[in-house]
Amino acid sequence: MPVIISERMRLRAAERVDIPNFLKWINDPEVVEFLEQFAAYNRDMEEAWFDNMLKGSAIEHARVIEIRQDGEWIPIGNISFMKYHQFNRSAEIGIMIGEKDQWNKGYGTEAMRLMCDYGFNTLNLHRIFLRVFEGNERGKQAYKKAGFIHEGTMRQAHFRDGRYWDVDLMSILKTDKKD
Repeated sequence: MPVIISERMRLRAAERVDIPNFLKWINDPEVVEFLEQFAAYNRDMEEAWFDNMLKGSAIEHARVIEIRQDGEWIPIGNISFMKYHQFNRSAEIGIMIGEKDQWNKGYGTEAMRLMCDYGFNTLNLHRIFLRVFEGNERGKQAYKKAGFIHEGTMRQAHFRDGRYWDVDLMSILKTDKKD
């Protein structure tokens, strides 16, 4: 799995040493507010997830989002393709910026662009899609900036905090990319 790199960011393969960061992020209610996360994870659960991920398709392996600060690479989140479909040449994408002090700096948009470029140009994907939960305006803006368009809304498709929430579907096609 190649490292995907830009001037201020790189996306590298997740390693076992990343598990403490993943645990910190996945157990922060603000970080997971708009993710499909229902319960806190402990170390054993996160290690089991990691082991399962490694057994799956390399295309779906998680990548760590790192930014360059003072000459060092600092992990701030993760990103991955899921539900890869070889025949349709499609995949769902998911992202989490876990370091809250790095929110609203354009890193989510940049990571999405890098991952989509990799998906289209290296993996030969035709379509990349995502689900975004009602209320996640920051995410919607980042996805639009990365080129995703709104396809539709699944009404009240996600139950959380005692109520049902709408879920928007967004996608980008290889033919939408303006290289």
